[in-house]
Amino acid sequence: MKNSPFKIFILDDDVWYSELLEYHLSLNPDYELKKFHSAKDLFANLHEAPDVVTVDYSLPDQNGGEVLKKLKARTPETQVVIISGQEDIATAVNLLKQGAYDYLVKDEDTPERLWNTIQKIRETASLREEINHLREEIGQRYDFSNVIIGNSPAIKKVFTLMDKGTRTNITVSINGETGTGKELVAKAIHYNSLRKKHPYVAVNVAAIPKELIESELFGHEKGAFTGATARRIGKFEEANRGTIFLDEIGELDISLQAKLLRVLQEREITRVGGNSVVPVDARIIVATHKNLAEEVQKGTFREDLYYRLLGLPIHLPPLRERGSDILVLARHFMDGFAKENKMPRKSLSTAAQEKLLSYPFPGNVRELRALVELAMVLADDDVVQAEDINFSVTNNSKDLLSKEETLKTYTTRIIQYFLDKYDHNVLLVADKLDIGKSTIYRMIQNNELHIK
Repeated sequence: MKNSPFKIFILDDDVWYSELLEYHLSLNPDYELKKFHSAKDLFANLHEAPDVVTVDYSLPDQNGGEVLKKLKARTPETQVVIISGQEDIATAVNLLKQGAYDYLVKDEDTPERLWNTIQKIRETASLREEINHLREEIGQRYDFSNVIIGNSPAIKKVFTLMDKGTRTNITVSINGETGTGKELVAKAIHYNSLRKKHPYVAVNVAAIPKELIESELFGHEKGAFTGATARRIGKFEEANRGTIFLDEIGELDISLQAKLLRVLQEREITRVGGNSVVPVDARIIVATHKNLAEEVQKGTFREDLYYRLLGLPIHLPPLRERGSDILVLARHFMDGFAKENKMPRKSLSTAAQEKLLSYPFPGNVRELRALVELAMVLADDDVVQAEDINFSVTNNSKDLLSKEETLKTYTTRIIQYFLDKYDHNVLLVADKLDIGKSTIYRMIQNNELHIK
């Protein structure tokens, strides 16, 4: 935040009056004040970057309107307060339209009103600075290396594409399984792009009922439908000059796809129940877990919209294809959980590491985080053991054949699945799979299987 003095320049050819304003404002020790009696002298010192300039409207060398225009051209961040000897409403309105912060009439109350005006300017500047600071923090939070943890070749490729996505306004299409971090990537691209100071608006298309999605995206006019008691702007208007993220775009009803296509092509929207056209300037990022090319073949997604949205495609690899990133992420989540809950840091035993690396993670990064956080709670000491890691039975069965394995590995995974399903009852599992119980006990002894 700014710690330097708050600089105020006073421009008035009336020496006595300028000294009056200087004396009154000098009661605040935070203010650094300078007086000028001509516009020429003021502009000669403008390199000092004043925060506020008070301008007498009637000057000998040029009027306040001319000074205002030049000040706004040279130092647009400087706030200008016009002080005039006459109460001319038309002149005041015109100067305010040109960028003056306030217009004060000279009388006995002017010093007090100026004091209040400058206080408001300082408060506004402080809020603006705080907003900029928060935006910088958000940008750091969404630095690529903070968004996606890992060093695998697949992730390095994603970093390269994300970097390319920040340099232009090209549409970005993100594809990946549930839990791979599609929205985090969208936010990272936005907050590292030239649009970072403008809104980021996320819309989960799948979560909005079909009959409401058009109004949600494009807005509606009062009376457009039952319940529309007032005009409401849509998400595209909210995202103007920023980014709109359309998550699960593959779920958009085909009847609305033509309208979305027109918005993307024409860069304008028409609110539901309205006739006027509203221009919009929003960068588009879409995401889906579906293969849109296959949806086009099925006839559930328009081919022209598909090509319009394709833009820069970024595929987020599933966790099972990221190798040792699984352990890097696990340690990251464990350290974060320990810090958040004021717990001692814990490590993973060799068996626990092997157990994580052998699992296909159908829920990807989201599932890994849930698993290791639970393991942190279950672990009795500072080392997380294999038995502290509990996989979902449902996900185990669904993804049993999700990648190519040896027959021995498949056999081990199948037996482990049934052990987990039947509370590690070896006799029952042996009966269910029609294998010898001695085979299961031997695999447990060799650490190929794990039971509680």
